[in-house]
Amino acid sequence: MAAPGLFDPLALRGLRLLHRGWGAPMCQYSVRPQDGAGVPNDWHLMHLGQFAAGGAALILTEATAVNAVGRISPRDTGLWTDGQAGAWSRIVRFVHEYGAAEAKIGVQLAHAGRKASTYWPFAPLRGSVGPAEGGWQTVAPTSDPFDGYAEPAAL
Repeated sequence: MAAPGLFDPLALRGLRLLHRGWGAPMCQYSVRPQDGAGVPNDWHLMHLGQFAAGGAALILTEATAVNAVGRISPRDTGLWTDGQAGAWSRIVRFVHEYGAAEAKIGVQLAHAGRKASTYWPFAPLRGSVGPAEGGWQTVAPTSDPFDGYAEPAAL
């Protein structure tokens, strides 16, 4: 049996894609905390929209936290409030309306555990973000921290 080609259609259960070209999830660290914790913005619309307009058949969002303490950094997206859901709805509508290949979009749900409340890669500091800078108490299976990071609360 020959391997399918990149531009062959793909069916995964009820999901039908025109081809196998996808936009992979990429952490963007582009939430503006002043707009609300975890709320995606025009950056996310542009970033994900470019893949839709460029012909990707499936686009997966960046790691999106399921609650506030699950974010990797204060600049990560979330999906635990109505405001976040509304902002994501705008992006989903754009992808569906302007997707050159009838683009579909999915979300990569995430919880960072003991890796949470850390500085984003472009910040001048490294390690855990303190409460005064918008950080939070992390949670993990045990209270064992990663080297150089704050101790998490054991679940």
